[in-house]
Formats: sequence, C-alpha cells, structure tokens
Amino acid sequence: MAPTILQQAGDHLASAGANKAPYTYTDPLSEVPTLSGVDVSADGTTPIIDMEALLGPHRSEIIKQIGLACEKNGFFAVKNHGIPEMKINNMLDTAREFFHLPDEERLKFRSTDPNSVIRLVTGFQDKTRNIFVSRQSLKFHSHPVEEYKSHWPSNPPSFRENVGEYSASVREVEVAILEAISESLGLERDYIDKILKGHYVSINYYPACQESELDVTYGVRTHTDPTIITILMQDDVPGLQVINDDKWINVNPLPNAVVVHVGDILQALSNYRYKSLLHQAIVNCEKERVSIASYCYPSDDAMIGPAKKLVGKDHPAIYKDFTYREFHESMWRVKCSTAKRLDLFRARAD
Repeated sequence: MAPTILQQAGDHLASAGANKAPYTYTDPLSEVPTLSGVDVSADGTTPIIDMEALLGPHRSEIIKQIGLACEKNGFFAVKNHGIPEMKINNMLDTAREFFHLPDEERLKFRSTDPNSVIRLVTGFQDKTRNIFVSRQSLKFHSHPVEEYKSHWPSNPPSFRENVGEYSASVREVEVAILEAISESLGLERDYIDKILKGHYVSINYYPACQESELDVTYGVRTHTDPTIITILMQDDVPGLQVINDDKWINVNPLPNAVVVHVGDILQALSNYRYKSLLHQAIVNCEKERVSIASYCYPSDDAMIGPAKKLVGKDHPAIYKDFTYREFHESMWRVKCSTAKRLDLFRARAD
C-alpha cells in the first residue's frame, strides 16, 4: 500500500534530521477557494511580455507591463527570450527519454530527502483523501552547471549536455526578468540579484490518464511555489491551470514561450503587492505531458522581508524580516502547500 502524503511528510522530516521537530499538517485542498470549474473562455488572457523590447528603447514601458502582470495576474508569458529553439526541443526530448527509461534505471535517483542534490519523486495514492497524484519529477540543482552536472543522470547519454545548455540559457533569462521585476517595484535594478543564489530544476512528467480506484486524479495539486519566481517551459500539451480573478483558467502552451510566475519569496519582498500564484496541473487522457520548471531562490542567509522602500505609513510591513533558511526549515514543520506558510513571518500589529 502506497504511503499517504502525511506519511511521506514524516519520512521527509526523518531523513532531514528533523524527526523530533513538532509540525502540523494542512490539507492543501482545504486552503483553495471553492470555484465552479474552469473558465475556458478566459484562455488567451495570459499577459505576453516581449523580452526583445525589454532589452531595447522601450524598456520602461515593458517594465510597467511586467509590474502590472505580477500585480494583477501573478504570471506572464515571455516570448523572444533568447533561448534557442533547438535547446528547448533538446531539453524536452531528453526529459521524455529519461522518463521512458526502465524503472530500475530511473529509480536509482529516488529519494525522500528534500535536501538531496538530485531526487526522483514518483506519483502516489493518498487513500486517506481519496486522491491520486500522477506527476513524476526529477528535481536537481543546476547552478553553477559545472558544480552539479556530475550528479545528473548519464542515461540518456545526452542528458548532461542538453540540460546544462538549457539551464545556462534559462539563467540568463531569469536574471533579466528579476532585474525588470526589481525596477517595476521602484527598487534598484540589482536589488533581487543581490540575494540570488541558486537555480533548481524540476523535470515533470505527466503520463496519460492512469486508472485509479480513487475519486480524484491530479497531475499536481493546487499549490504555490516557495521561490522568488518560477520559469516554466511546457511542451504542446495543455495542463497548467491558475487562479485568476477568482476563477480557474487554462494557461495553454505558446510556441517557444516560457511562463513566469510569482513565488512566495517575491510576495514577501514586495510587501504583498505581488501575490504568489496558486496553480495546479491536470492530466490529459490521450497524451503524456512534459514541463520544465526552473526555480529561482535566494541564498540561505539572505534576509527576506519587505523592501524598505515599499514600507511606509500608508503601507505598513506585512511581514517581518526572516532568512531564507528559516523559511525553508519552517516548510517541513508546517506542512502547507500555499503561501499561507508565510503567515509564520507576519509582522505584529503595533
């Protein structure tokens, strides 16, 4: 019998050396607004940012568009980002090849340790909550590439080369976007860059619908990301859904575009001006789906909290200062999959 997510959480704590730490469990489903289905008509409302224009004479106008998208939508798509189409296709092909390998080859990387340099996470059944989560993902550090690539799979043979090239290109996009986001908040261009540390990749594989005796099948359940931003590359199979204007909407793939969305850490840095994006993935009953999520996060000792320029008499601090290490450790004590995990760091009212 497969372990429930609560049992898996206990395994995570034990493997991380935190088995004696008290923690609570919050069912992510209970945190999500009750919404009536998906507003299919809203598809096409994805804000689209032209990165070529961001690097040109219209930079100030594009920065305003990015700020508006972060504030009103929590996400946007980026076109003309400079990642060569060949690198994108190679990355997606490599991802499929890896997940088509025999089980014994893939399971070499299975780990319950969330601090592992690389780990495979498989789908699971949570019979307690009558849910089947089908996503499989290979998660690993990727910056700097030369420091980590020896830990990556050597099978398929192209894995290290293709993933390394893609990760280096995404890193350039990441830095440019973060500079623009800093400016959109009225901060120095390098404000976020100063706390930037790592780049973490999750190669996600969603098999076509699998039969289950459980009532609900998810690709991945509703959550926010504990990041500054996340950059997502999707193949041509739809699956990403986000909450926008109190409705679920589909964010269908745009050819050679990436989706950028706000994470929990940016919510804190912006003093709740930019909200961490609630999103989920659905499964497709006819086709498998692949996505590549690149997570941007700060150094462990980086001080997180509202930027001083964003705090004043009319805009009191929503969060107190805390380190990223404190935030990361708290995630394994308070089992919560949304930005509510930031509530531990809310500022006290005077």
